[in-house]
Amino acid sequence: MTVIRGYELVKRIEEFAPLTLAESWDHSGLQIGDLKKPIHKVMTTLDVRPEVVQEAIAQGVDFILAHHPIMFKPAYDLDLANPQNRMYADLLRHNITVYAAHTNLDKVSDGMNDWLAQIIGLPDTTPLIPEPNQPEIGLGRIGNLPAPTLLKDFANRLCQTFKVEHVRLITTDTDQFIKRVAIVGGSGSEFYAEAKAQGADVLVTADVSYHVAHDILSSGISVIDPGHHMEFWMKTAMQQFIKDWSNDAEWELDVVQSNINTDPFRFV
Repeated sequence: MTVIRGYELVKRIEEFAPLTLAESWDHSGLQIGDLKKPIHKVMTTLDVRPEVVQEAIAQGVDFILAHHPIMFKPAYDLDLANPQNRMYADLLRHNITVYAAHTNLDKVSDGMNDWLAQIIGLPDTTPLIPEPNQPEIGLGRIGNLPAPTLLKDFANRLCQTFKVEHVRLITTDTDQFIKRVAIVGGSGSEFYAEAKAQGADVLVTADVSYHVAHDILSSGISVIDPGHHMEFWMKTAMQQFIKDWSNDAEWELDVVQSNINTDPFRFV
């Protein structure tokens, strides 16, 4: 078995989900830490929050692979009274490297949106927004359910799939039968018109705003919003990917996933 350094794992991640696929506004890649340092234990997580960092420290993790970047905005000071800054200090103090694979992981084949499509029951899909000159990859997925399904039944099923108490349903008819479904992990309501143009009966995505919801109603497509935390499935998927890479390369590497639910919303 071989002890590896952070850059060796990052090389494999970026072979799978190249940083060149990330959106221009995104901040995928190294967030904090030293890629030259040997790593022994990796944790996968959707978000890097203070409680996730404490979990990683308690478990002896030295590399965190996250979906959401922790540094979208620059830190203008390092005042440790600020919980975000204190989290950075904890990561540095315990020599934990953090790497984020975000929109590049969303787009890649067998990445985030393919995982989400599979778990909601879409067996064969194509990208909703293909990359230029790369039609096999891109944002979102669109495909057909095996059989027509009542929209309200499909919405109820997604509550169980995404482990939420309810979803937000934007539609003029909950009793309609749906067949063609588009899905965009995370915030994808801006793509409702493209989903409609490609024949989707419903778009599954998160973070739909009030005024956009009115536009969706007028357009004639339905939207199911299960919340941005729908992407938590990446924890299991990337844990397995890294385990497989480790087994193939005979790395001396333990791979776990965070058990923290980082969904900030509760329903009362």
